Amino acid sequence: MTDYWLSKLFFDLQHDAQLVADYRADMAAVIERYRIKPEVRLALMDDDVAALSPLVNAYLLRFYFQVRGMPQDEFMARLHAMNAPGAPAPAAAKVGHG
Repeated sequence: MTDYWLSKLFFDLQHDAQLVADYRADMAAVIERYRIKPEVRLALMDDDVAALSPLVNAYLLRFYFQVRGMPQDEFMARLHAMNAPGAPAPAAAKVGHG
């Protein structure tokens, strides 16, 4: 199930260069502007691809991790690790709308 506020944050980052600059300077302050649940905030701060991926559109997710500076190879490796045998279910995946 997607999380509205997380999606809104990612969408806003995609369309607002100043917000990107603010986010890079102080993630926590920008996150505070959105009604994002604590467990999702933690996933953002930890760059937890597995926890965030079930909550947003794949294109917004990829763009977000580009903003975060995560290399494409690392992003893809984290996505593939989610499907590895025995991979734990992400905690944030259980979160409903933000």
